[in-house]
Amino acid sequence: MPGLASDVIVKIVSLFLVGMALLAMIGKLRFPGQKRLQSAKCPKCGRYRIGKGPCPCRKKKG
Repeated sequence: MPGLASDVIVKIVSLFLVGMALLAMIGKLRFPGQKRLQSAKCPKCGRYRIGKGPCPCRKKKG
């Protein structure tokens, strides 16, 4: 007798959950470029700096 529809749904859901758990574990890994990304943030406001100029929070207004 072939598998019931509920058996197939349980298998699909369990494979989906295993796949999501694997993606979560891979996402927690540290990659080599991550340290460089952290240094690109402004220490004062936390925004990412684009280019070599100062952060907009440090520019003088007026």
